[in-house]
Amino acid sequence: MRLTKYILPLAILISVFTTDAKAWSFSEWYEDLKINISDTWHCGRWDAYVPFYAWHNRWTYDDKHLDKYNEEAWGFGLGKGIWKGNEWHGLYAMAFKDSNFYLETMIGYAYQYNWDISDSGDWKLGAGYTIGVTQRHEYSYIPVPLPLPVSGITYKNASLQAAYVPGVKNDGNVLFMWLKYTF
Repeated sequence: MRLTKYILPLAILISVFTTDAKAWSFSEWYEDLKINISDTWHCGRWDAYVPFYAWHNRWTYDDKHLDKYNEEAWGFGLGKGIWKGNEWHGLYAMAFKDSNFYLETMIGYAYQYNWDISDSGDWKLGAGYTIGVTQRHEYSYIPVPLPLPVSGITYKNASLQAAYVPGVKNDGNVLFMWLKYTF
């Protein structure tokens, strides 16, 4: 897939700027990743995900494509998440209606570093990455790697999060948004 050559370097670049300073080598990052996935699965709290919007970048699509694409990406997902200081780690599985009105799934791990933006600490703004797989109709539902940048704003247990799918003219360049609630 031609988008992969853009997505992976962007996800790695984001992770370098948001990951704990001790994890500069790939092997250290990978060991931290395994620990964080295990901690999230065993100690994390349940999350509900509600995908709802897929904005197609108006500067990269012509009207012919925009007219036929679905931007109401309604769906549902479940996951587990854990906070370690200002770092949020999550495991998730979501299903939603894609741009072509077919079922799409996303399963993966997400990392987001968060900054307090209120004196109370209730509001946080974050950036990070997700790595996982997606399955789409046009790829016969064969799992496709999914490294993407992620950002979000959180108020207590509720978050608005988004991932940007980079691309080329009339392909990719989608801002995918979902709500997350932690129980």
